[in-house]
Amino acid sequence: MSDAVTLTSPAAGIAVITINRPDQRNALSAEVRAGLFDAWRAFEANADYRIAILTGAGDKAFCAGGDLKEMVENRLQVPPRDMFPVPYDNIELSKPTIAAVNGVAFAGGWMIAQACDLCVARTEARFAITEVKVGRSSPWAAPLIHMIPQRIMMEIILTGKPISAQRAYEIGLVNRLAEPGQTLDVAIELARDVLEGAPQSVRAGRETVMLATQMGRSAALEAARHASEWTYRCEDAQEGPRAFAEKRKPNWTSYD
Repeated sequence: MSDAVTLTSPAAGIAVITINRPDQRNALSAEVRAGLFDAWRAFEANADYRIAILTGAGDKAFCAGGDLKEMVENRLQVPPRDMFPVPYDNIELSKPTIAAVNGVAFAGGWMIAQACDLCVARTEARFAITEVKVGRSSPWAAPLIHMIPQRIMMEIILTGKPISAQRAYEIGLVNRLAEPGQTLDVAIELARDVLEGAPQSVRAGRETVMLATQMGRSAALEAARHASEWTYRCEDAQEGPRAFAEKRKPNWTSYD
């Protein structure tokens, strides 16, 4: 893993992946991209990590997108499928993720924030799909239609103009807002809320949401029932009701 990306664990079960290139607004240079690929793979491979938070160093940018100078030097046309590290797309992950957007999330920055399951944003953060401003395109934004209304999505993509964190929260792109200096803390709080649930239930719940966005109603119901079968059969499905009846916190054991 390069110095441009760090992987730390501020609390049990939580991994924090930080883009550490604040002087360049955490742009997705080749070094950053390689570091993110390594960090996501390390997160997925480590059984001690149950949820990841992706954030950027500094207080100005979460990620300003691709490194345009690098694109010019390389005369980049169509980006290779494996160029940018996108969770659940070209990076296989089975665990939930949170984007902690501490500053601007433009173009590729919006892309990697959008790819995460949940999003916390600093009140002063801004989001933009700026590709139209530089003659590029944003095919990665297609799944956005499952998050926000069509006309809002159309305006964001066609104008390239930024929206505020408050606006992003209002349209459903952001789960929680955080005051300056508290973005990571709020993201960790959200991660802990997720970790309170039974691990297999969290996994099945995440899979159910994704199936529902990819299939019609009947097919999604059938696929979700199949995805939940192991959850019902594991020990935690007995431990949860038992703990409730005994008025104590459950002792989850089914992590794999």
